[in-house]
Amino acid sequence: MAEQISHNKLEWKKLKEEREAVLAGWPTGQEVNLEEAFKFHHKLPDKLNFGLQLTLAKKQGRTLAQPRAGVAELNSHTELLLFLQNEGGADLLPTTIDSYTRQNRYEEAEKGLAESVLEGRSLLNGFPAVNHGVGNCRRLVETLSVPVQVRHGTPDARLLAEITLAAGFTAYEGGGLSYNIPYAKRVPLEQSIRDWQYVDRLVGFYQEQGIAINREPFGPLTGTLVSPCISHSVAVIEAILAAKQ
Repeated sequence: MAEQISHNKLEWKKLKEEREAVLAGWPTGQEVNLEEAFKFHHKLPDKLNFGLQLTLAKKQGRTLAQPRAGVAELNSHTELLLFLQNEGGADLLPTTIDSYTRQNRYEEAEKGLAESVLEGRSLLNGFPAVNHGVGNCRRLVETLSVPVQVRHGTPDARLLAEITLAAGFTAYEGGGLSYNIPYAKRVPLEQSIRDWQYVDRLVGFYQEQGIAINREPFGPLTGTLVSPCISHSVAVIEAILAAKQ
């Protein structure tokens, strides 16, 4: 019988065993050191914090532009984002995650990354952040002059969140509803909601250390037209679930 879920705040200390299992999901999980990550975030300038830049733009009445982008290899992905930043004038940057990573198929993502390096072109439809690990993802963050967000479509985004947040990303998209129904056929909603509560509790723990991580629900839901009442309802539910953590 499945564990009954609720919107109650998860106790951080009780997540220890679960976090250990999540971080063991791929070797790069061992690179996550929260104390070190907190120190890195505190050193980041305000211009690299996604949420702070959104707040500033709202006060100034400015509309910000953010493209979509993601390729497999680190240098190529960095070059792409630098072009969007310097030549495209992007105010905010994305890192779109590949489909294998979205389904926690890290071995296949690793194979696709290796083949992309050999071919000299991306054979993945995004950036395999879990395979790159904290160190490589952090090199990306440190190279940029504007904030960068993780954009994906992952029902179980726990390891991806651990690695990218530790690396210095300051924005994370998605939720247990909007990153399940459009992307997965066989993942129970109870499971994805609980896994995303973990993500939001992790974000909350960063917030408790004075580090603001922007959380964005995935409004469109699908590539087809959706009744606004449905997409709005999902966004509200995900916002409440996230705020509870």
